[in-house]
Amino acid sequence: MEQEFDTAKERVEIIKRYRALLRSSKSKKKSADSLIIRKAFDMALEAHSGTRRKSGEPYIYHPIEVAQIVVDEIGLSTTSIVCALLHDVVEDTDVTLDDIESIFGETVARIIDGLTKISQVFDQTSSIQAENFRKMLLTLSDDVRVILIKLADRLHNMRTLGSMAPHKKQKIASETLFLYAPLAHRLGLYAIKSDLEDLGLKHTEPEVYETIETKLKKTKSVRTRFINQFTLPIKRSLDESEISYDVKGRTKSIYSIWNKMQKKGIPFEEVYDVFAIRVVIDSNPNKEKADCWQAYSIVTDFYTPNPDRLRDWISTPKGNGYESLHTTVMSPTGKWVEVQIRTKRMDDIAEKGFAAHWKNKGSGTESALDEWIRKIREMLENPNIDAVDFVDDFKLNLFTKEIFVFTPKGELKTLPANATTLDFAFEIHTQVGEKCIGAKVNHKLVPLSYQLKSGDQVEIITSKKQKAKEDWLKIVVTGKAKSKIKILLKDGKRTLAKIGETIFQRKLKNYKIQPSEENIKAILEFYELPNLLELNYRIANDTVDITTLKKHVQENGSLKFDEPKNVEKTLKQIVSTVRGKTDQLVLGENMDDIDYKFSPCCSPIPGDDVFGFITINEGIKIHRVNCPNATQLMANYAYRIVQAKWTSQESISFLAGLNIKGIDDVGLVNEITKVISNQSKINMQSISFESIDGVFEGKIMLFVQDTKHLNNLTEKLKKIEGIHNIERVDTN
Repeated sequence: MEQEFDTAKERVEIIKRYRALLRSSKSKKKSADSLIIRKAFDMALEAHSGTRRKSGEPYIYHPIEVAQIVVDEIGLSTTSIVCALLHDVVEDTDVTLDDIESIFGETVARIIDGLTKISQVFDQTSSIQAENFRKMLLTLSDDVRVILIKLADRLHNMRTLGSMAPHKKQKIASETLFLYAPLAHRLGLYAIKSDLEDLGLKHTEPEVYETIETKLKKTKSVRTRFINQFTLPIKRSLDESEISYDVKGRTKSIYSIWNKMQKKGIPFEEVYDVFAIRVVIDSNPNKEKADCWQAYSIVTDFYTPNPDRLRDWISTPKGNGYESLHTTVMSPTGKWVEVQIRTKRMDDIAEKGFAAHWKNKGSGTESALDEWIRKIREMLENPNIDAVDFVDDFKLNLFTKEIFVFTPKGELKTLPANATTLDFAFEIHTQVGEKCIGAKVNHKLVPLSYQLKSGDQVEIITSKKQKAKEDWLKIVVTGKAKSKIKILLKDGKRTLAKIGETIFQRKLKNYKIQPSEENIKAILEFYELPNLLELNYRIANDTVDITTLKKHVQENGSLKFDEPKNVEKTLKQIVSTVRGKTDQLVLGENMDDIDYKFSPCCSPIPGDDVFGFITINEGIKIHRVNCPNATQLMANYAYRIVQAKWTSQESISFLAGLNIKGIDDVGLVNEITKVISNQSKINMQSISFESIDGVFEGKIMLFVQDTKHLNNLTEKLKKIEGIHNIERVDTN
């Protein structure tokens, strides 16, 4: 039965949303701007007429909301609002780019063209592939606004993800956490980055998200009271100094709290920096630095700072334009509190994004963004780099922590934390990197692998005889260095392959083998090599014995191998076989043609939310959806993901691991083993405990039936006095 819609009510809602958009943009809009926004709205309304989203809502809601995000949360102006309203019309309707250019001009048409190209390679219902992401970033070269509007589009899609099927939610949320949130961070869109991360967690780990959200709500009144008491003396002193300011307490995002819990292995209650105090000063541009340090002085008059936790991003802003002073101080209640100090201008850039200001904020901010885009463009222009390699290298450029180092002449260079002297060499120039044999850091000789620290002065030492080596890829951490080394290695391989080609051609002639396409194909299959380049390279390297071909030559110069090698099915064939058989694996059922095994990286057991990942040689690997590798697999290889679910089955035992921490006590281990042995159908494989100064940590490996079985046991173990924390761990 077809769903009925109240179109009159929807028309009222559409006008209401459009007027809200106009109000948001009105403060900075002239009548000419309002007129062009109206034209864009009318075109979008007519073009999307009768079309609905998966939720059943009129499609026009989506472009209006994307435009609202563009103006409210990114701070872009008329051109971007127009483009946001029209971002889907060329892709989804009869409107052409020529139509748009004739009404709105060349700039709008160019941005819409960029957005349409992105939409053509993937849509909101599918998961992005590595090659498509690369294509999307090519639009950075044309206009940064394309990426900014795309991020707004992704944010609205994430906010309305509820109407999607569960497996699609998983894929889209994973891709958002893997690529879009770091991209938003790198462009300085901190508010959007936090939103994308929280929404990503909400759909990949719903139980975790709800638990933290509930705990934050419960502790809100206590936090508010603490913030008021903590900020009272600071406010009084700022009032006396006649500094115009605003002080507010900001709770950390759910995702960042969860991240800290994961990294440190602690419960919610032990995350000390659940919130930060922010002091925002209304300062004259010429006095910004002095005013911020004056405010810092006032804060530290009342509270003792932790000297190791001072971060000065005012003197040296982050690569994405972020400026702020961060300090952590001790409160009277014995809690560490993070205090952020910045001006209104800095706060605006931190919240709405550095990229939003790239046109009109002067050379300081413009050059930093341009420098980052230049690096991305450099990577994109590498024709020899594999798409998945590119995404991995690009991810390295989305670093969150940075160091600042100097050339011998005092020029400042920004690199990611843990960057080495070899990274620095490639940052200077590819030829400097290729010939690098070592460096002097602060006038002392250091190796290529030396990790640089902020403030280091670096002088690179080169040699004409030096060449890029394979193990360099383990030394460098920047995307630029990795991609350049890969190209240099490939160039070296090609040079060697030319020598191998000469040897190969000579041998074919000597053995009277015809250099036909069939013979070459047979040779590659015999040696199990992917292409001629690899064969020639190995011949030159002496890792392939070409003389074995002699005994397979026929009189007519063709080759006949008595026992041809079994060539593995291509990935495409494997995927096709699986897709043809089932859209969903039912674990526990017999599937004659499909081999699957449980991945050791996350050790799934019945009851876990799982998915299948199609491999080339090892059948289908089953992973938990919260596996550390799941986000990357879903984001990069969505076409190789199959849904999977458990079926009711005969009693089978699965290996699971528990990590237990607590206070050591006599008889505690005995108590733990007693609880386990009393649980029916649970067998212990191994147990190991270590006690240091009264604190113990133990790992137990158990055979259980499913998650319910395991959770039952965990709850009983938690009741033992002295046990503080129990976590499930990998079994490998």
